[in-house]
Amino acid sequence: MLRPLGITIMLVAAVSVAGCSNKGLRLIQAPGPGPDEFLILPVKPLTAPTDYSNLPKPNPGGENLVDLNPTADAVVALGGRAEATEPGGVPAADSALVTAASRHGVEPGVRETLAEADAKFRKRQSRMTRIRLAPVDRYEQAYRRQSLDPFPETERYRRAGAGTPSAPPPKR
Repeated sequence: MLRPLGITIMLVAAVSVAGCSNKGLRLIQAPGPGPDEFLILPVKPLTAPTDYSNLPKPNPGGENLVDLNPTADAVVALGGRAEATEPGGVPAADSALVTAASRHGVEPGVRETLAEADAKFRKRQSRMTRIRLAPVDRYEQAYRRQSLDPFPETERYRRAGAGTPSAPPPKR
């Protein structure tokens, strides 16, 4: 028969081991109120002006010569032109693509709308899952009904004649 001390030690050990899971990218809740490290951008190196007598006027809150423009940098890295990142600036070569993509209209604020809908969905899915005895995959739990089994989908596309890449064998 176990004594209270033995039961206490077993419970502490079980709780300690349960907290040792690695959720990685599947943790769909904000980890805390701290800053988002992906919003911090390094700046370009400072350079000395060529003429100290002809300096530009201060521009509080405006752009700085050493500020990065990640969108323009990504466009240039992918072979595009940086002027395509200006607001409303679409190069003539891309106008047909933008027209085709927006032919059914463009919903303003679609990202915010989707973020709100997803937050409501996850909250609704987690009502009965707050009490748990073992670690669970919240991502899989919330989106279970929306997921696809890749193997039957691959076979369905192959039967329809679509070219599909080879897939790894299913897990047993």
